[in-house]
Amino acid sequence: MFRFIIGTTASLVLLIITAVGGGLFYLAQDLPSVEILRTYTPAQTTRVYSDDKQLIGQFFIERRVFVPLSKIPKNMVRAILAVEDARFYEHSGFDWIRIIKAGWTNLENLQVKQGASTITQQLVRSLFLTPDKTMERKLKEILLARRMEVAFTKDEILEAYLNQIYFGQGAYGVQAAAKTYFGKDIHQVTLGEAAFIAGLPKAPNSYSPYSHGDKAKQRQQVVLKRMVDEGFITQEEYEAAYKKDLVFQKRVEEENIAPHFLEHVRQEMITRYGYDAVYKGGMSVYTSLNVEMQRAANQAVQEGLREIDKRRGFRGVVAQKQDGWNTNHSFRLIPGEVVPGIVIAISKEAATVEVGGIVGKMPLTKMLWARKQLRGKSTITEIVDPTVSDLVRPGDRIWVRVERNDAKALIFSLEQQPEVEGALIAIDPATGRVKAMVGGYDFNRSKFDRALLSKRQPGSAFKPMIYATAIERGLTAATVVIDNPVIYTSNKGVWKPENYDGKFYGATRLRDALAFSRNLATVKLLERIGTKRVAEFAARIGIRSPLTRNLSLALGTSEVSLIELTSAYGVFPNNGVRAEPSFIVSVKDHTGRVLEQHTPALRRVIARETAYMMNSMMEDVVQRGTGRRARALGRPLAGKTGTTNEFNDAWFIGYAPQIIAGVWVGFDDRRSIGDKETGAAAALPIWMAFMEKALARYPVEHFSIPEGIVYARIDPESGLRVQEDVPDAIVEAFIRGTVPPYKPEILPPNNLFEMNEEPF
Repeated sequence: MFRFIIGTTASLVLLIITAVGGGLFYLAQDLPSVEILRTYTPAQTTRVYSDDKQLIGQFFIERRVFVPLSKIPKNMVRAILAVEDARFYEHSGFDWIRIIKAGWTNLENLQVKQGASTITQQLVRSLFLTPDKTMERKLKEILLARRMEVAFTKDEILEAYLNQIYFGQGAYGVQAAAKTYFGKDIHQVTLGEAAFIAGLPKAPNSYSPYSHGDKAKQRQQVVLKRMVDEGFITQEEYEAAYKKDLVFQKRVEEENIAPHFLEHVRQEMITRYGYDAVYKGGMSVYTSLNVEMQRAANQAVQEGLREIDKRRGFRGVVAQKQDGWNTNHSFRLIPGEVVPGIVIAISKEAATVEVGGIVGKMPLTKMLWARKQLRGKSTITEIVDPTVSDLVRPGDRIWVRVERNDAKALIFSLEQQPEVEGALIAIDPATGRVKAMVGGYDFNRSKFDRALLSKRQPGSAFKPMIYATAIERGLTAATVVIDNPVIYTSNKGVWKPENYDGKFYGATRLRDALAFSRNLATVKLLERIGTKRVAEFAARIGIRSPLTRNLSLALGTSEVSLIELTSAYGVFPNNGVRAEPSFIVSVKDHTGRVLEQHTPALRRVIARETAYMMNSMMEDVVQRGTGRRARALGRPLAGKTGTTNEFNDAWFIGYAPQIIAGVWVGFDDRRSIGDKETGAAAALPIWMAFMEKALARYPVEHFSIPEGIVYARIDPESGLRVQEDVPDAIVEAFIRGTVPPYKPEILPPNNLFEMNEEPF
């Protein structure tokens, strides 16, 4: 150590001699130009906000928010000057007096006790040089500091320093430091807080209040004493500031409330502005996301997928304790929270489970779902009258849900992390703005965005495209099609479509055919109006994916994404107007200048009357059809279920006048979700759980009825108009000019529609 100190002192002396020598000329040849500072803006954090300006995410390399010197309180500036460079306004970039004093102090103590770098030197080192402790680097540092002092004012240098230097905990600059440690803007910090912040740059980790509280307080005292010595504060101010406790903001992980949404915003921003602007530019990005809706979406998807996965069967415990299952975490154990635990004992009635050092009970009744057991991907067995020991044993590591946590008891229930995946997207149909989005069960498990990027067969969720085309072509909700067996042959073979339940329903009105998702009736309808017209209609209202031009289109065999199908449905509650989906509302640069302001892209694509008829028909899906479970929400709703072959995909797209949401459930490898896991069974409950909370902000509203809609009494069997006094007649809505006659309707032959379709 003595040799090191002697060497350091000798280096300082050599530095003085070299400064006046010709050796500096050589070193100066490859130095960067300090003029860069004129256009240099410290890398700042880009912040992303929700629709009510809550911070929901940040993009940064160094977490920093630039603040001009005029907005930084004097005590903050004085604290930095006192402890880092009291003669800052007197020297010319490097301080001979300080160098000599530091060298003498280090010699006296036989160790490096004091540094000699000025604020200007520290700034150029941070901006232009490496932290290597070499003589060459030190000489370059002095040369650059001198050049900087010539080119810039002291205030300009100090402003750059205060916004550039690292203060620990990922915070760069005094504003980020104030936010990180005290949850305040820099102009709000007290004298004591400013002194603490000023003491950090020397050794941010060593003085961290989260790991070295005593050292942090001692360092604050050093800074306050230096401020007294320099005449910046009085002895009384020092004592008052030091006696006051520092109250630090709790260090918590930032809630990543919408990771798939943020990732899409990040990619959009980089595409528009470039990587450096996004990660260094300090922009403010205001998005369409609603925090409350997003939380509801997160919970609905996670809870829904867990329930579906449990219906598939228990896959068994995670592993044994000796395999390294670690529950030594700090859990809040709030009811509803799902956490890892270890079974430490069992009895006839319950298992004793430890979570984070806390012990609770898991009654047998809270794990009976696990009697159905899944081995591999498809083998299912069921335990009759299971006991606790049949399901879990001591040493097992498991996932549990906190059912109750109060003074009387801590009760858990058995859970498992689902393998099945899902996605949800919610859109304001009037503007196209995405209000909530979940791209999968767990972003950390899979960053793939199933709401935007995955394309899957929609099954019957595609049928509204066919029925809307029919309405647009002059058919009505009362038009009758025949739901009966049919066989199609082509050069590809034989195709025999069937209804989900294997039954046939004969003459069926379009309203019923859609409400009950009749496959055969829909195939007949598609054959009648033509796949070309349906494909054109679908493209017009927002389906961008290519569609097969054969009759299997009636069963939703063409793959689409959740966002395009959901936004296409949005045309109906928005009275025929298409609103392109969007995520970003506005963007500002670090000075507050508006870079872009998004205006909803609106375009009328279908008539108001067509839109209303689809609203009316899909209301029946909810009121008495495949989506009738949603009646429990107790307000006007419309939508459509979708299920694909082998139950590989489950969909529900539904809406109120103010909000539309789509849900998809399935496996990434396209295997079966499980027997009878239809859109109504798997996707609709997730949609309902979300919509129950999302709709709470909106008043109950009915779908608007345009002037071109009229009503007539019809015979429910034939769909024909009847007199007012005919019993059992029903009232049906029609677009003016399409009310059926009182006599039997004669359907035009297919050749009038110039049909020549391949059936599949």
